[in-house]
Amino acid sequence: MTIWVNEQIDPSGMIHACIACCDESQAKDCHESYKNNLTETQKADGWIAQLRTVQSWDDVPVNALKLS
Repeated sequence: MTIWVNEQIDPSGMIHACIACCDESQAKDCHESYKNNLTETQKADGWIAQLRTVQSWDDVPVNALKLS
């Protein structure tokens, strides 16, 4: 099983928003939204929107919104 994890991460590495799901299309849409919602100031400061995959729900950050 592939689980898609979307994260908005600040310059210190702290995750501020996280959504995980098993639907690739939904995950890619969410990732675009995360990227588009970062302000120019946040981007300049080093904020990133990251999309990654994991193989187990145990590897998803505990604070994530988990969609099945």
